[in-house]
Amino acid sequence: MIKGFVFDLDGVITDTAKYHYAAWKQVAHDELGIDINPTVNEGLKGVSRMDSLNVILKFGGKENAYTDTEKLEYATEKNDLYKSLIKQMTPADILPGISNFLKAITKAGYPMSLASASRNAPYIIDRLGLAEYFSAIVDPATLTKGKPDPEIFEKAADLIHTPYANTVGLEDAVAGIEGIQAAGMFAVGVGKPEVLGKADLLFPDTAHLDLAKIEAAFTSQRG
Repeated sequence: MIKGFVFDLDGVITDTAKYHYAAWKQVAHDELGIDINPTVNEGLKGVSRMDSLNVILKFGGKENAYTDTEKLEYATEKNDLYKSLIKQMTPADILPGISNFLKAITKAGYPMSLASASRNAPYIIDRLGLAEYFSAIVDPATLTKGKPDPEIFEKAADLIHTPYANTVGLEDAVAGIEGIQAAGMFAVGVGKPEVLGKADLLFPDTAHLDLAKIEAAFTSQRG
């Protein structure tokens, strides 16, 4: 039986990826002399701010060019840019189908928590008007490892007191799906099969998310 749900934020509940990309693109170009593209941006999804910076530096062949102090300054600059962009977010930025999906989960009595690497997740959820649906939000500052390590998903389940084997995780990134499965949870992917084919159940986009289908697939695979 399913006991609860843990959600990623970016690409599942709302699309903040475009704001992350715009902020990283500016910092990379102006400060690092590196021009990133959408392919590089795919590798930034679902990972922490510092890990994202390291991905960009490696892409530009500058992984050893900066001190930890300098890297922290660039990451902070990126976050400041990002925060200025997300101030414009409203409930209109909730991805299609998500509001009804969250309502269905709540009606069914399942608790929900948020497993996002973003320190801005509480602010974003408030801007979207969805705070009432989530019993808890993982504080990234308490984590020692990033996705695909299962730590963030395990903490998210712990916060709502659900056994990992009875918890469903929703993600749109490969690292996230791997982390959910490493925790022993049921992984629901949102995206393309060529990218997220290892998910236990896959939906092409958020508009197709269906609680009954998730329950049926969970029972079929784990019942």
